[in-house]
Amino acid sequence: MALKPARELGDVLRERGVLTDDQLQLVRTYQSKQDHPAHRIILDLGLATEQETLEALAAVHALEFDPLTHLVVPKKLLKQVPLKLILHYRFIPIELSDESLTVAYGDLPSSLELANLRLLLKRKIRYVLTTPSQIEAIIKAEFGLGAETVHKLRDTKQELHDQQELVFDLSDETTGKSMDGTISELVDQILEEALRLRTTDIHFEPYARTIKLRYRIDGLLQTIPVPRELKPLYTAIVSRLKVMAELDISDRRFPQDGRISMKSNGENYDLRISVLPTKHGEALCLRILGRQSLFLAAEELGMLPEQESLFHRLTRLAQGMVLISGPTGSGKTTTLYAALTRAHDERRKVITIEDPIEYQIEGIAQMQTREDIGLSFAKGLRSILRHDPDVVLVGEIRDRETAEIAVRAAQTGHLVLSTLHSNDSLATIPRLLNMGVDATVLAASLNCSIAQRLARKNCKACRVQDDHATPELRDEMKACLKQESEGIHPQLGAGCLECQESGVRGRIAIYEFAAITEPIAEAISNRQSLIQLRATASEQGWKPLRQIAFQRVADGTISLSELQRITWRLDFTQI
Repeated sequence: MALKPARELGDVLRERGVLTDDQLQLVRTYQSKQDHPAHRIILDLGLATEQETLEALAAVHALEFDPLTHLVVPKKLLKQVPLKLILHYRFIPIELSDESLTVAYGDLPSSLELANLRLLLKRKIRYVLTTPSQIEAIIKAEFGLGAETVHKLRDTKQELHDQQELVFDLSDETTGKSMDGTISELVDQILEEALRLRTTDIHFEPYARTIKLRYRIDGLLQTIPVPRELKPLYTAIVSRLKVMAELDISDRRFPQDGRISMKSNGENYDLRISVLPTKHGEALCLRILGRQSLFLAAEELGMLPEQESLFHRLTRLAQGMVLISGPTGSGKTTTLYAALTRAHDERRKVITIEDPIEYQIEGIAQMQTREDIGLSFAKGLRSILRHDPDVVLVGEIRDRETAEIAVRAAQTGHLVLSTLHSNDSLATIPRLLNMGVDATVLAASLNCSIAQRLARKNCKACRVQDDHATPELRDEMKACLKQESEGIHPQLGAGCLECQESGVRGRIAIYEFAAITEPIAEAISNRQSLIQLRATASEQGWKPLRQIAFQRVADGTISLSELQRITWRLDFTQI
């Protein structure tokens, strides 16, 4: 099919207010230098969304545009259209009759392609346009992630061996070399898709008849469809990941831990891999650690301006302790490393002891605990202090001995950064006191305690006003924000293609800072109760996490339901 002149698409987008005159001229300049269709140039330059571009393209060619938002492809239809054709030509069959087949494309098909489909399917082909992302999303949902690669593996295997069951041995001379590249391609597709979806953890779970693949996205696990044929390939997938992590592929009886370094779209990532033997095979968990998160600005972490200023001052102090608390998965490590990179410069020696070492940083001496040989946090910390450090990072304070050494180090000329499990910033104080730390020494050593939670952000593309706030919540917002509730308009995500209909996209940390002022230090020395500590801290300007979260509701960053999810345990007035 011959394409219409490129300017017509640009004119339509300009008329619709999507492109400016300068942007249209930029597209034409690019097109004069490159033999690319205008719509691809527009998408490559990010001048318009896929939906805006494909809707205009459909209008230019007098075609129907269908977003396919709620499409459910009938199983009967999928059986009548060969999967190889769908995967090769990248279309979605929508409707089938005796004489014609309606399909959806994410781009304009060629005349030759349509002619081939007519011959192969023996029907007239009618097509509509949709977005490329939607085509890929439906293919993944219907056939599973990596379906094309899995089918390629199956066909290749059948050519090599006439067997019913697929068994891959990457060390075998006849099959290993032929399959290794394609298995690598499949593994790369799984990892790349995880990075594209901003996944934090990848879970491979083997069962008797199936393999389950799950990604943790924005804190919640989501099942990722995979081809049914993935089960017989699973051993090869595990072996490939073990090879990447330099683990023993022959040992399938014991747990193993390793690390994989990879690069995608110019960014470096570390993948921490854990292998666990189960009844039906080895289960894998890959934690994705993006090195770029080490250098996030404080506002990118989620800090408010006054918190950002205090955070910067804390990392430049010569001595004292800064503690970060929160449950597992609340982003403590990211904040801790952000503090560490700000504290590190050529004039200061920085040493860490961690379990495990999550990020490797050039210029910083990092030690990993080894409980099997007796190298605990406490023993390692004692050795670190004999190496004349200026800044010490302790991965976690877990026991009395570690707590006492860390507090003493903070009092004797070292800046100590660490984490602790507690409900809020002030609850770390009675926790340390209960461990046996001297109250007077703690009061003199602790500079600040920070608590945090990770909240899912409203999708910016589809957030709308939330009119379902209860009167009680509105009154609480009014009290926390000290303004009329009528002026506060909570928002939530309605769901769209950008956020995969979830209404949320990305996460932000909500922080609670408790800077230890003289009145608070005196309250610690006197071993005041947690309730008394909160009263004293409130007089000094301390704001609880829930109050900070209400500020994020007011600016539209998070929804009220998300506020309730992350702070209900901290809402002491409701207990």
